[in-house]
Order: sequence, then C-alpha cells, then structure tokens
Amino acid sequence: MGSRELAGIAGPLYALPYGEFVAARTAAAKDVSSAGVTAAEQRALAAAVRALPKPSVAAWAVNMLAAHSPEILRELAALGTSMQAAQDALDAADLRRLAQQRRQLLASTVKAAQALAARHGRAISAAVATEVEQTLRAATADPGAAAAVQSGCLLRALSADGVDVVDLAGAVAVPGSHAASVPGTGAAPGTAPGTASVHRSAPATAAGGTEPADRTAQRGGTAGGKPTTEQPRLRAVGTARMTPTPSAVERARTALEAAEVAAAEADEEAGRAAAELAEATAETSRLADEVRELRRRLDAAEAGLKTARKDHELASALAQQTARAADRQRRKEVLARERVLRLGNTPEE
Repeated sequence: MGSRELAGIAGPLYALPYGEFVAARTAAAKDVSSAGVTAAEQRALAAAVRALPKPSVAAWAVNMLAAHSPEILRELAALGTSMQAAQDALDAADLRRLAQQRRQLLASTVKAAQALAARHGRAISAAVATEVEQTLRAATADPGAAAAVQSGCLLRALSADGVDVVDLAGAVAVPGSHAASVPGTGAAPGTAPGTASVHRSAPATAAGGTEPADRTAQRGGTAGGKPTTEQPRLRAVGTARMTPTPSAVERARTALEAAEVAAAEADEEAGRAAAELAEATAETSRLADEVRELRRRLDAAEAGLKTARKDHELASALAQQTARAADRQRRKEVLARERVLRLGNTPEE
C-alpha cells in the first residue's frame, strides 16, 4: 500500500463539511476496495484511513479554499515567489509594493475562507480567522508551506516568522503527498523549472569570466583561435559591468527595507489583535454583568420559592383542618335530621 492510494481517499474526506468528517472516514475505511491488492494490504489501507486525523477548524477552512477556490492559493504562492525574487534582487521598492499586495490578498482570501466555511455549515470565529491568515501568510513565505496549503489535506495552522522555514511536521494528513506541488528544485508552486538556477548562475558567469560555448561561437572561432571581431567580447564585458555584486551597504539597506515591511505588517496584526481583545473584553464584561444580574434574580426567586413553600405548607395544613371540621359538622347535621325524623314518626301520648 502506498501513499497514493491513501491520498486518493483522504483528499475527498478533507473537502467535506467539518461535522461530516468522522462518519465519512469510518465509512471510507469500511469501503476500501480489495481490487488489485492483497488482503493484508487492504487491511493496512483501511487502518490508515481510520487513523486519518480530524483537522483543526482553521486547517479545515484552508482546505475548503483548496477544494473550492484553488486559484486563490495559487495566486498567493506566486506572490510569495515574487516576493522572494525581489528579496534576492535587493529590490526594496518592489518588495514594498508586493507586501502591500499581499496584505490586500490575505484580507480578501480570509473573507473568502469565512464565506466558504459558513456555506458549508461552520462559521469561524475571529480567533480562527487569525489562524487562517497566519497559515496563508506562511504559504507566501515558504514553498513547502505553499504546497501543504494547496494539498487540501492540512491538519493544523501554520506560522512563519520570516527567518526560519515553516515547521511542517504533522501538518499534512498524508506525509509527502504535498511535495508533488513543489518542483524538484525546491521552487515555489508556479515557478518555471530551472528559473531559480538561472538567476543564481547569471552573476557567477559574468563575474567569473567563464564564457558559454554559444558566446565563443559568436566570436567566430574556437577557444584557441583568433576571434574575427572584438565587438561581442566588448559587449560581454559591458554586460558584466551592468550586474555588479551588491555591496554590503546595499544588502543591509534592502534587509532594512524588508524589516520595515515586516514590522509594519506586525503592527497591523498587533492592532487587529488589540481590537479583537478590546471587543472580547467588552463582551466578557457584558456577560459578567448579565450573569450577576441573573444570579441576583435567581437568589430572589429562590427566596420567593422558599416563602411560597412555607405558605403552601400552612395553607395545606389549614385546608386539612377545615376539611375535618366541615366533615364533623356534616355528621352532626345528619344526626340532627335523623332525630327530627324519629321524633316526627313517634305518636304523642
């Protein structure tokens, strides 16, 4: 049994509404087909299906995006690739522009996740929405996180601090299934194969002076022959001068720009968290006041109930006493009537 069969079963399960996962997982484990596999492999696959963990609410909301709006996640991954390219090129202006674009895209994607979650029977809270945004931000910072998010089998929220790679341990239901979304070179999803190696090798070629074979052919001779013209060689030298190695000051300035962008985004997140905290504090205070009022009313109701019970006991005793008195009076009435009848029937002497 390979992970491909398990991934084929897990994918549809993690695209279901949140409350239907457990029952569907049990049914899927029972329905594992034995076609083409041995009984032992069938049992192992069924056990693996039963062991699939239920995702967190935030991870489920991201899985809803992967199942119903995958183009949004691809756009985020492509944006992350562009931001990494701007960082590598020390292009601070482009990095600021892309950071602003990321803030806008993250906001709209979180709203889309909230709408999808509500449409599939589970409204997500502000705290869960914050976890969704952190996960999507991590997808723009790390190619592995982008692939995990796009797998549709995410189990928990992700986070990135901009320094270390995203921790993906236990983040995906089927280990290794999300690696297919990432090219073998480690580039982010959507990056053309070989692009990263081209960008890295170009400065080395210009600075090192090693000419490719096609440029040698353009000079009209072999490596040991005399070139027919010097113009291509001069053009190559000019190209080398156009792409100098960035100085330490330039790298530091770009790093500062990146840090400023990250700090601004952190300030925005802190502001949103503070607003959510204030809202939660106000709601907590309101509910505490309501609980105190309800307790006061409950105490008053309990005191009233105690008094009512005493009154009930007194009324019950009085009712029994008056009922007995009335019964005695009825018996006296009967005796008096009988005597009158007897006296009426007795002749007078």
